[in-house]
Amino acid sequence: MSVLAKQIEQFNNELATQVPQEVLEAFGKSIEDLKTKNIEEKSIKLGAIMPDFSLPNAKNEIIHSKEILKKGKMIIAFYRGSWCPYCNLELKALQEKISEFKEKNATLVAISPQSPDNSLTVIEKHHLTFEVLTDKDNVFAKQLGIVFELQDFVLPYYHALGIDLSSFNKNADNSLPIPAVFVVNESSKIIYKFADANYMNRIDIDELLKTL
Repeated sequence: MSVLAKQIEQFNNELATQVPQEVLEAFGKSIEDLKTKNIEEKSIKLGAIMPDFSLPNAKNEIIHSKEILKKGKMIIAFYRGSWCPYCNLELKALQEKISEFKEKNATLVAISPQSPDNSLTVIEKHHLTFEVLTDKDNVFAKQLGIVFELQDFVLPYYHALGIDLSSFNKNADNSLPIPAVFVVNESSKIIYKFADANYMNRIDIDELLKTL
């Protein structure tokens, strides 16, 4: 089991003692429903060409994928938002490996639908040294086929936990990307893909490193 997987297991054990069973069951039902949609299989394939993007970072500077790929490979990590504890654990785990990514001549970027000011918050909170980009309204993520709409039955439980997606994402819909990580080579070809509609399952970063 990877370090990140152990951290998630520990978090889930703590969550089970702190959150009502009704909430946990709703989250479980939400995940099971998402799994039936086969988002992973329908999304962009390994070996496909990754579309170009131009997205704002936390300082509202536009970052172009073409410029990143001129320097070497690119790692793209899609996360749901700074409100998601599983995403925060993954972002911190990726940060811990940043020097190893650089040694492999790979540039890491993280992408979510949340606004740049919320991206800045997550950067400061976790001392991230890689770009955290905003994909407003999931326009880029939709191109890759990794977007879903959070079910109506689970929304009240999110609100009860203080998670207001409209505040984070600055829109009225409840669309999110499933957790996904891609490695793209200098020719824009996807040479590694991880995607899982179960947001509790996250990438094995050591496995990722082997592909670089």
